[in-house]
Amino acid sequence: MHEFLAGEFDEAAALRRRVATQNALIAEQERDLAHFRKIFKRASEAAQIGVWECELADNSLRWSDVVYDIFDLPRGSMPTREATLALYTPASRAELERRRSQAIAERSSFTFDAEIVTAKGVQKFMRITAQVESERGVAVRIFGMKQDITAEKRAVDRLRRLAAFDQMTGLPNRAQFQDRLFEQAEANALAALLLIDLDGFKQVNDNHGHMAGDACLREAAARLLETCASADLVARIGGDEFVVLVAGGVNLEKISELARAINLAMAEPFLLDGNSHALGASVGIALADGTHPADLFANADTALYAAKSGGRGTFRFFKGQAAAQRDSAAA
Repeated sequence: MHEFLAGEFDEAAALRRRVATQNALIAEQERDLAHFRKIFKRASEAAQIGVWECELADNSLRWSDVVYDIFDLPRGSMPTREATLALYTPASRAELERRRSQAIAERSSFTFDAEIVTAKGVQKFMRITAQVESERGVAVRIFGMKQDITAEKRAVDRLRRLAAFDQMTGLPNRAQFQDRLFEQAEANALAALLLIDLDGFKQVNDNHGHMAGDACLREAAARLLETCASADLVARIGGDEFVVLVAGGVNLEKISELARAINLAMAEPFLLDGNSHALGASVGIALADGTHPADLFANADTALYAAKSGGRGTFRFFKGQAAAQRDSAAA
């Protein structure tokens, strides 16, 4: 009997050791899991990536903290899907619903960059990745990640603006002008190209400094935008040269009126820092007439040279184009 009880005690002790070992292993795994959760949470917050899930049966939502932060909603609150959708801009909401419905129907996934206005009225941009989960061939939930990409989006927009706009005046730059010129010419949607050069700008720059010169360029750009409000494009292509593209359907008389209005607008004194600067503008005009864009610009440059040689502050058409147009209209 004594030996039997001793054996029972030994087995019990061994069992307790195994349980203790198992408990120690579970505790270690729990510590590791808590550690990894902490790392994931920190990484998620640093990358501004949140995890979300939506049950399709009742559209109930589950979010990680970062998703609440993206929408500027209190962490742990219980937002409805309808209330969340109201924070999307109309265009983003419509596109999200389209992609979501397609993914559910196909039991597939999608990625989408959306624009939202948060609960605090802040404009943000968010990248959504979504995956539909199915059970027995039926879509039951959709889940994924949401990342705040506002800083990325604005940085890209700034780079695009730097690539397409003149930083001095805010006008489209040479690259955007060339793209538009070729597009309009290929579509046969261009009437004329007006090349404009400021008269007297070099003297202002040399005598009053670059700051005065820069101010003159900005003022000239503003006057051109106002005078050529109906034009297809007003751009600064370098130095004191500007260009205006006039869309198709505008007749010779209107083009002449526009060039004359530019001359008059630029002849007005430039009042900068209490000083009056006398400038002006010469304008060279090339009518499109199916001319290749590169030749069209060269023709306008030739006409500009003729305007400057003719006394400045005036405009000229390329090699008698105006007369040819009048003769054609009279016939």
